[in-house]
Amino acid sequence: QVQLVESGGGVVQAGGSLRLSCAASGSIFSIVSMGWYRQAPGKQRELVATITSGGNTNYADSVKGRFTISRDNAKNTMYLQMRSLKPEDTAVYYCKGTILAVNAVILDYWGQGTQVTVSS
Repeated sequence: QVQLVESGGGVVQAGGSLRLSCAASGSIFSIVSMGWYRQAPGKQRELVATITSGGNTNYADSVKGRFTISRDNAKNTMYLQMRSLKPEDTAVYYCKGTILAVNAVILDYWGQGTQVTVSS
């Protein structure tokens, strides 16, 4: 019914930048909120940043001042601009959307993940 697809991951040197994208498609009536999460091997999945339909944002302390979350409501797409990347940012990054479908069901959806690797 609804799908989220991440893209933009890759390998960069410390201090570099990447921009991740998450595109939602399917029987979507509206997207209530979206967020980015990440998970490194052997660690728990953690919240990176969230954004509401009204544009309010929230960031983990570890990424404040370096990452920027944004969304294009007309395109049902969310972005994460990552700057000044550190090796500890290395993880699989996942998109999550809280989505109201056209059948009036509201659910959380997850993307498949995209790998970000930051080398020293």
